[in-house]
Amino acid sequence: MKSVITTVVGSADSASRFPSASDMESVQGSIQRAAARLEAAEKLAGNYDQVAQEAVDAVYNQYPNGATGRQPRKCATEGKEKCKRDFVHYLRLINYCLVTGGTGPLDELAINGQKEVYKALSIDAGTYVAGFAHIRSRGCAPRDMSAQALTAYNQLLDYVINSLG
Repeated sequence: MKSVITTVVGSADSASRFPSASDMESVQGSIQRAAARLEAAEKLAGNYDQVAQEAVDAVYNQYPNGATGRQPRKCATEGKEKCKRDFVHYLRLINYCLVTGGTGPLDELAINGQKEVYKALSIDAGTYVAGFAHIRSRGCAPRDMSAQALTAYNQLLDYVINSLG
């Protein structure tokens, strides 16, 4: 799994050297941001279903058939349940990334190969982009979490949005 610490140590090890001063500064920065990431992870962990449902509602309000592409879902109820399941999956991985301080969990368990899977299943990734964009625009500091925690959370949402786009 990739985190700042494992990436720094792995790079130094691959180059047969000790971590440099700049390597150590990046690790220190990650550690300093850890409290904000953990705050975001804690807030998100208690609200997976609510956040996912808001994303699904936003998708189905914007796209009544539940899809942005050519193939509408055959059953709106089944489509909403599957859509929510997928959003919860992504949110759990985002939570895991907040805890680890890196994008490894998302890369390994969601992003690698996702475009091929969605294409094979005739799922338009734009549907998920719309939902995650709604989630991102809905977050508010200090109502939901501190500004630093919201920044860490939004960075991961942007990472997912960009990977799907």
